[in-house]
Amino acid sequence: MVTQVALSNTPIDVHIIQESVRDTRHGGVVTFVGEVRAITGDRLTDRLFYEAHETMAMTQMQKIAEQESDRFEANVAIVHRLGELHPGDVAVVCVAACGHRNAAFECCKNLIDRIKQDVPIWKKEFGPSGEEWIS
Repeated sequence: MVTQVALSNTPIDVHIIQESVRDTRHGGVVTFVGEVRAITGDRLTDRLFYEAHETMAMTQMQKIAEQESDRFEANVAIVHRLGELHPGDVAVVCVAACGHRNAAFECCKNLIDRIKQDVPIWKKEFGPSGEEWIS
């Protein structure tokens, strides 16, 4: 199975990430694209700043990718942006290519859920009411 992970300081090309895991043996390909919101709850967001402990983040992302790939017999890719992003920018992409759609949906959901929970990537939110690190 194919597993690819990356941290990027430049915009993410979703199509390239999707193509990197395609395989004619896999009929279900699910992509999660996380974009920066302009508003969270009642707070406006002008921009975000993502930072990571890059070595630890890459190690954890690779572990997650390999575990989910093995579990679902999937090709998976995970790419997360670092640096300054604005509303509408792509912050994270997870792609799972599996034999069938249900497995692809579950695998992709597990990828993003585990990234949010386990990978040392932090974001600072900037808006009219000030700035705040978001856990």
